[in-house]
Amino acid sequence: MRDHWWWRPGWRVGRRMYAIHTTFEGQDGLHDLVRAYQEPLRALPGLDIIPLDWLHLTMQGVGFTDEVDDVETIAKAVQRRLAPINPVDLTFDRPILDPEAPQFRPHPVEGINRVRRAVQQGIIDVRGEVNESDSWTPHMSIAYSNFDGPAEPYREALNSAAAAPVTITVRKIKLLVLGRDEHLYRWEIFAGLTLGTL
Repeated sequence: MRDHWWWRPGWRVGRRMYAIHTTFEGQDGLHDLVRAYQEPLRALPGLDIIPLDWLHLTMQGVGFTDEVDDVETIAKAVQRRLAPINPVDLTFDRPILDPEAPQFRPHPVEGINRVRRAVQQGIIDVRGEVNESDSWTPHMSIAYSNFDGPAEPYREALNSAAAAPVTITVRKIKLLVLGRDEHLYRWEIFAGLTLGTL
């Protein structure tokens, strides 16, 4: 395991970032699935369990709030790009153990990849460029590691749980004002962005 909470470039206490993520409020079936796998992890040290209200699928950073002065224009441009994109089904099955976070990797990925490309294109329409990672993998973490150490106890805990897969439909994503000061990603919603409005 590896500590997730090292300070990535540009981050500091109190600084906020505009980011576009999928959030999961009101997804009771998904929440039940997450609880089933979080439960055996609670007995182990070294993890920050993510409350259900703060579950998210990381999608695309926009920029730090003190460096982005055109966020309303970006929101409108991204919404235009999302208008022809149909809502996306995602199935969550079993979590895997990433070194920094036990996480679900939903499938199929083609639809959510298409959504992310539309988000990026909307940002490019306004800013001319986008921060892009070639290694992006759609994922929803259920806890974060806060230490460096062996992974086997955490893998065994996940393997001890079982629950039926859950499929959800993503109809809206969010432009967030995101912070990470408290071993948790917290946010305020700047704008909801709806898929398939054409």
